[in-house]
Amino acid sequence: MRLLSWLAGLVVVVALGASAISLVRAHSTAGRTLTAARTLITVGPNDVVDVSDPAPGRMIPRPSPDPSPTPPPPAAEAAVPAHPAPAPPRPAPPAFVIGSTQQALINQDRAANGLGPLTWNSCLYNVARSNAARMAAAGAISHANGPSVDLTCGLGRQAGENVGWWSAGINDSQLNTMFMNSAGHRANILGPYHYVGTAWVVAPNGAAYIAVEFS
Repeated sequence: MRLLSWLAGLVVVVALGASAISLVRAHSTAGRTLTAARTLITVGPNDVVDVSDPAPGRMIPRPSPDPSPTPPPPAAEAAVPAHPAPAPPRPAPPAFVIGSTQQALINQDRAANGLGPLTWNSCLYNVARSNAARMAAAGAISHANGPSVDLTCGLGRQAGENVGWWSAGINDSQLNTMFMNSAGHRANILGPYHYVGTAWVVAPNGAAYIAVEFS
């Protein structure tokens, strides 16, 4: 009886030992399987191989990092001229003004004597118009205060006046010839002036009276 009991215990111990060995092997095999599933072999800098992949040697690309954004080109700076732009030209002086035929004839006389032209002035014209009207109303030529009034136009410190008449009406060429043939009148035409104003006024009888103001 004791022998049978001892043998039974031995069988139980052997069976338990075999079970333990089976459990250890199973656990060890499972451990290797999990490890193999996580093992990756690096092949290149951007590729890896999964050893658990059924197709050996299949390459798995490693994701590339996002490329860095290209910086925008620097804004172009405004070019600075090497030399400053030249100053705009000054405006041209006002055109020479012709206000009457008598003025044009006077300037021809001055040019023939090497003198500059006289430009038209409305203030002197008003003085001439007043004096010509006065003479036409009186029916005779005369000097009043023409040169003194001429100076109030503020054109200079010198002034002069020529007056005349023509019985057949306005005749600039004839009066200009008469003025140039008279020493006193010629002196005014060729005098040191810069401005002139002339006016004709026709009287009721058809006679024309002219006044020429210089300054």
